[in-house]
Amino acid sequence: MVVLTGARQVGKSTLLLNEAPFASWRYVTLDDFGALDAARRDPGALWAGASGVVLDEVQRAPGVLSAVKAAVDSDPQLRIALSGSANLLLMQHVSESLAGRAAYVELGPMTLGEIEGTEPTGILGDLLAGHLPADGTARREAPMPHMTRGMMPRLIGTSEDQAASWWEGYVATYLERDLRQLSQVESLPDFRRVMEMLALRQGQLLNQSEVARDASVTQPTTHRYINLLETSSLITRLPAYAVNRTKRIVKSPKPYWFDTGVASFLAGHYSAEALAASREAGGAFEGLVMQHLTVLARLLTPKARLHYWRTSTGLEVDCVVEHGGRLLALEFKLADRVGFGDTEALRVFMRDYPETVAGAVIYGGNEIRRLADNVVALPWTVIAGAKPGSAVPATT
Repeated sequence: MVVLTGARQVGKSTLLLNEAPFASWRYVTLDDFGALDAARRDPGALWAGASGVVLDEVQRAPGVLSAVKAAVDSDPQLRIALSGSANLLLMQHVSESLAGRAAYVELGPMTLGEIEGTEPTGILGDLLAGHLPADGTARREAPMPHMTRGMMPRLIGTSEDQAASWWEGYVATYLERDLRQLSQVESLPDFRRVMEMLALRQGQLLNQSEVARDASVTQPTTHRYINLLETSSLITRLPAYAVNRTKRIVKSPKPYWFDTGVASFLAGHYSAEALAASREAGGAFEGLVMQHLTVLARLLTPKARLHYWRTSTGLEVDCVVEHGGRLLALEFKLADRVGFGDTEALRVFMRDYPETVAGAVIYGGNEIRRLADNVVALPWTVIAGAKPGSAVPATT
């Protein structure tokens, strides 16, 4: 089995309907009331006589997972793909994990390279192998429009106004429909305020008490709402990198939205100019880079794990990539130029953790150059897999 999850509208159904081998399988969506009724009364009817079946929006009937498990155990030839806009492993009322029977894949928004039709970049694997790119130049691409518009398939080529309107409908649909499928929420306005507070804190240490205070919601309710956002694949919590060392490490996670476009919308920044003038610009850039790093980490076998590192004195490395006993330290800077002074935290981390093979400062310029021993400046377009040529213009 394959379990494909991800936020709504990232393209899960489109992929399963068009990509081999799933395109030749029977397709059943539980958005259809007849199929949903069958899933609850007689789930075996959904795949009867089929060698392969796609069950879409499976979070609407999580009880079907036990029948799926029994079906694949009794028929080794049966192939099933499960898809939904909720992370089944995080849903509290799902007791069946399908352990040992399913491969779990999470689909994110588009990357810049995917939008432009380029092959996946191997830069993350190269850096983890200690191979730093030679000095040179990459394509210069202003990150700010991507940070406000976002990278969802439906937003390709849209204007800022069109993107803001689309995100408005997206958030409303999530609050009024998807959320009610997952849990009983007492107050949608309260939930919306929690979302807005988290958007203002993207890339910062998560203090749930502060979020609760600023949203005028109780701390237990805030905790539950954050869990629901994570279950529906809208946010992830980046954990701290912590091992037994003499220095005390801050353990609170950092929240990142699945697409920085929705974070900018919820924070009230509907244009690149408004976002650039805000305090949230740096966090939005971190979110944009993390979107692409998450994709690259999932392409490695096995998947790389992502963390951040921060000491009690405030020294911080934005992302620590862990893979096969090796570490890669990354800093994010929303700037056109970076220098040796921007490598301080990286150099301290690399000194304290000798298993770190390289460090990189990912920034908004276009120069690739060595900043310090085993530390390189990388334009964000290199991580994003952009074409070397000029940017793809947006519709205005």
